[in-house]
Amino acid sequence: MRQRRAPISIAPPVERAFLIAVDTGKDAGWPAVDSLEELASLARTAGAEIVGAEWQQRRHADPDTYIGAGKARELLAAKVETGFTLLIADDELSPTQQRGLEEILEVKVMDRSRLILDIFAMHARTHEGRLQVELAQLEYQLPRLTRLWTHLSRTGGGIGTRGPGESQLETDRRLIRDRIALMKARVDQVRRSRGTGARARAVGGVPTVAIVGYTNAGKSTLLNSLVGSTEVHAEDRLFATLDPTSRRLKLPSGAHAVLTDTVGFIHKLPHQLVNAFRATLEEVERADLLLEVIDASDPHWAEHRATVQEVLEELRVDEKPRLAVANKCDRPNAAALIEGAIKVAAATGEGVPELRVELEVLLQRQGVAVDLELPYGVVGEVEALRAKTGIQVAYEDSALRVTGFAPAEVAKALHALKRRAIGRVL
Repeated sequence: MRQRRAPISIAPPVERAFLIAVDTGKDAGWPAVDSLEELASLARTAGAEIVGAEWQQRRHADPDTYIGAGKARELLAAKVETGFTLLIADDELSPTQQRGLEEILEVKVMDRSRLILDIFAMHARTHEGRLQVELAQLEYQLPRLTRLWTHLSRTGGGIGTRGPGESQLETDRRLIRDRIALMKARVDQVRRSRGTGARARAVGGVPTVAIVGYTNAGKSTLLNSLVGSTEVHAEDRLFATLDPTSRRLKLPSGAHAVLTDTVGFIHKLPHQLVNAFRATLEEVERADLLLEVIDASDPHWAEHRATVQEVLEELRVDEKPRLAVANKCDRPNAAALIEGAIKVAAATGEGVPELRVELEVLLQRQGVAVDLELPYGVVGEVEALRAKTGIQVAYEDSALRVTGFAPAEVAKALHALKRRAIGRVL
């Protein structure tokens, strides 16, 4: 009788990570010890095991080793004690700082930006998401390039590719720049495609609402609760949802809006991600209203709101109409009051009906007031517009009476119907 062998595991070994941070006092609202806690959550999300952490106060980060050569040598004892195989810094390291730490500790070294990029790569599911993550990774890697792209030299072989005096590193840099140019062209194509869809929604008079907020604030759960669906992936971990998702929301009056869930923001968000995901974040720029989701149960909710505000300012949409939502208010440690925010518990549905009402009120305020008499001959076109908006149509003896607030494009269409009707009479 043949004996079955147990399957051989091919899973990579779990990285044993040690975390380091430098507190220069520049970020008073976000001390290093709290930032390290978030870095630990990021590392666990990426699959690492945290075996230790240290932070130090310095006037500024050391230009050669981030924490100073003396402190770096002290970490050799922690390496022996904990057996860490990966060192993660809480700030973005320069190539010099990364090399300096690697030479002293002889372990892999990465920074917060690289870690976030790795998590994004892990969670990108759509073609669009993978494109944007790859572009961000390439832009991050270019100044840190050390013979990582030699395998691509085969794809560009032949006459004209072996210039005299060109080193392998220069060749690799040229190859990665070519790849960046290709990725940017593809991301621009995504931007144009999204723009076409957005224009179609605008012409149809459907208002759009972009959900923004800190990562893991419950944005996807709130979207599911608002539209009465469980289709959008929602999970209690950082960056569980990466790819943007749009769903149709029926408002209390029967009108509709489009809800778009966007990528979560985070403290020290790598600038490469903001640039690469600009095609996705343009959904925020085009939205009629921003729905800002706040995790009321997180003790750092105020700092998280400040981070969200910084990113919105970078996108130049901080002046856009905004409705704040304090999510997870059913948890015992939730903040009792966040000024100006509607309290909800997206997971249970508590406060969601009231939120729908408030959303419609704010969207109506963004619309144009209309009060028109139109002939019955255009009743089909008027009813089609009413199905998409909150306008009211009264059937009077001699005409249709259209009143209410409508998006600018719908108001324009209604006035065009009025002019057309007058032209027929004349």
